[in-house]
Amino acid sequence: MARVTVEDCLDWVENRFALVILASKRTKELKRGAPLMVGTRDNREVVMSLREIAAGKISGFQPPSQAPAVKSDVKVEQKND
Repeated sequence: MARVTVEDCLDWVENRFALVILASKRTKELKRGAPLMVGTRDNREVVMSLREIAAGKISGFQPPSQAPAVKSDVKVEQKND
């Protein structure tokens, strides 16, 4: 793959926002020494993470049944009129 385009990656993630989040998380993993899933380490980590996403090795889709539970410390108070 000579160049990685956003369109190549959008086949595997829901939208551009999800692509940015997924690519940034994977880039941080690669910087910490995670094994590469495609090719060799001949480019910067961000390019390698986008290549992995475009190749379908990393996906942003997660079924709702497998989604982690959202934990929040924020308490919402309802206003009684």
